Amino acid sequence: MACRISELIIPCRDVQRLAAFWCEVLDFVVLDPDDGGAVEIGPREGFGGLQPTLVFVPTSEAKAGKLRMHFDVNATDRDQDAELERLLKLGARPADIGQSGDEQWHVLADPEGNEFCLLRARLS
Repeated sequence: MACRISELIIPCRDVQRLAAFWCEVLDFVVLDPDDGGAVEIGPREGFGGLQPTLVFVPTSEAKAGKLRMHFDVNATDRDQDAELERLLKLGARPADIGQSGDEQWHVLADPEGNEFCLLRARLS
């Protein structure tokens, strides 16, 4: 028997904005807003599938420093350049975490500054 990641918890200052951003990035939907202000997003088929859900929980603390863990994303229906353009239009911005410039991925930050990488390979 093994474990599987079912949810990733992301503290943030603007729960609605970050949930909307990641819904657009991942083609997720809002699954469960709760009375405490948290919002859970995930695949259209809901919780418990192969992809973990993301739970955005409110915090008053600003992000400090580089994240120790981050998301890597891959385009599913376009090449990396087209996906980069789409992500930037959604509100992502380039991030510098000390990369050399020769990487085959792009380091970006979401609207609250959380780093993530757009990899080159397209997934189906």
